[in-house]
Amino acid sequence: MQLEGQEIKPIINRLKRAQGQLNAVTRMMEEGAECEDVVVQLAAVSKALDRAGFSIIATGLKQCTTAEEPEIDQKKLEKMFLSLA
Repeated sequence: MQLEGQEIKPIINRLKRAQGQLNAVTRMMEEGAECEDVVVQLAAVSKALDRAGFSIIATGLKQCTTAEEPEIDQKKLEKMFLSLA
């Protein structure tokens, strides 16, 4: 599966946002931030990564179903979805 340029731009932006959030979590840990604040930020990172993963799968599925040869390996799709569960 090769994702198209226009379709991956929002995914890349989401991943960069998650990267920034993760850097903030690391900085918070180094600075001795409150545990609750760190966990909230870590949850935000996790959610951003999950959304990026779902976007990648959805984009790939869309491309697979609109291609001339719409052969989709169901086991492979199930494995991708479950990896994000």
